[in-house]
Amino acid sequence: MSGRFTADDGTLIVYDDLGAADAEPPPVVLVHGHPFNRTMWRPQTDALVAAGYRVIAADLRGYGDSGVVPGRTLFAVFAADIAALLDHLGIARAVVGGVSMGGQIAMEFHRSHPDRVAALVLADTSPVAETEDGKAFRNRLAGRLLAEGMSGYADEVIDKMLAPYNVTGQPDVAAQVLGMMRGTAPEGAAAALRGRAERPDYRDSLAGAGVPVLVVVGADDVYTPVAEARVLHGLIPGAELAVVEGAGHLPGLERPEAFNDALVRFLAAGVRKS
Repeated sequence: MSGRFTADDGTLIVYDDLGAADAEPPPVVLVHGHPFNRTMWRPQTDALVAAGYRVIAADLRGYGDSGVVPGRTLFAVFAADIAALLDHLGIARAVVGGVSMGGQIAMEFHRSHPDRVAALVLADTSPVAETEDGKAFRNRLAGRLLAEGMSGYADEVIDKMLAPYNVTGQPDVAAQVLGMMRGTAPEGAAAALRGRAERPDYRDSLAGAGVPVLVVVGADDVYTPVAEARVLHGLIPGAELAVVEGAGHLPGLERPEAFNDALVRFLAAGVRKS
């Protein structure tokens, strides 16, 4: 079922609420990356609903069907939107998972609303605050997207979002990813990039995490390589690590069966029994 609600500042947030509302395990909230939308989680929502979970996947403000907000969107605002969505749905605690920027937003939600997190799933993401060079890059890219649109950027990064062999070997997946990137509003993407440049460091809050955590990474991810995922995994007491072979930065789309297997096993062992 798709739904919509209005955030405190009047921004429209559109979401999918799938599976049984009275399912016993905590619901799973999935947060997409940049510059995508909630449809990237379709392989995961299908698998999780089949496994008996309630799953919520929303379009972040500025992306997909949600309202476009220009300027700068801080991660604290994205996290507040998730909290407001949970309130709207009457959900006290949830498993929160995200990929890339979505993983960082999940970390921000855990930092700011720790009592509302039953578990974390952090896919192809980094907890480290942006460097000065990184801030300059993201702000330049924001300006470029506003001036030129999304198509040129999408063409440049497709073989980094997906492993190059999957761009050619999985043309349907490549077309889906390109379609999401090209269809994103430049104003929304630019606002998120400016906010991402200002994100805090999440290592301290993650090191004190008292909930189950799964770290997932594509074996051939060039944005957040396996070595970085191992550092993140080692930072969090009791965390699990899953390396997905044959995948780059978006293993949930490139190798959905392997990704889903790791996710469902983690939830069954770490969440249903907690």
